[in-house]
Amino acid sequence: MALTHRSFAFEQPDVVAHNERLEFLGDAILGAIVTDLIYREHGELAEGEMARLRASVVNTHALAELARAYGVGDHIRLGKGEEVSGGREKLSLLADAFEAIIGAVYIERGLEELRRRLTPIFEERIGVALAAEFRYDSKTALQEVVVRATSELPNYRVAASGPDHDRRYTAHVYVGPDLYGTGTGRSKKEAEQAAAREALARFAAADQEQGDARAS
Repeated sequence: MALTHRSFAFEQPDVVAHNERLEFLGDAILGAIVTDLIYREHGELAEGEMARLRASVVNTHALAELARAYGVGDHIRLGKGEEVSGGREKLSLLADAFEAIIGAVYIERGLEELRRRLTPIFEERIGVALAAEFRYDSKTALQEVVVRATSELPNYRVAASGPDHDRRYTAHVYVGPDLYGTGTGRSKKEAEQAAAREALARFAAADQEQGDARAS
C-alpha cells in the first residue's frame, strides 16, 4: 500500500488502497521523531532555530533525495499517465512515498524500531544542515513549514516609516487570515526575515503543545 500511488489505484477495475493515508501518518510520525532528536541533541538552539533546522531536513526536496538514495522510485506502482510523465522522478511523489513507507513501518514494527532506523539517517542530515547554517534562510524555512502544514504560502505585508536617511521597515507575515509574526529592520529583507523567525517560533510552540497534548 505504501508504494501504491493513487493514479495506479484509480485505474484498477476493483478497489485498490493507495498510500495517501499512510503518507499522512508517516508525515506526522517523522516530524515527531526529528523534532525529538533536535530537542534532545541540540539544546542550545532556540525555538525558532529548532523549527528552522527541522524544516531544512524534513521537506519535499530532502525526503525526495532520501527516496532516490533508497531506490524507492523503482518500486512505486504508478498509473499509465504518471509513468509516461516521469512520475518516478517527481519530488512530491517520491517524498510522499517515503513518508508512506514510514507510516507503514510504524504500523508494522512500532515507534521504537522506526526511531532506531531513522535516527542515524537524520543525525547525519542535521549535522550537515548545522554545518551549512541550516542551508535555508528564515523565509525559506517558514515557507517549507507553512506549505507542509496548510498547503498555502505565507503572505508578507511591509510598511516603511521615517526619513529617507533613517528608513525603518516593519513586516507582518500572515498564514491565511492569521498574523503569525512581526519583525522590524533597516531593510525590507531584514524585516521580513525577523517576521519569519517569529512565525517559525510560533509554529514550533504549537507543535510542542500538540505533542504535550498527545502525551497526556
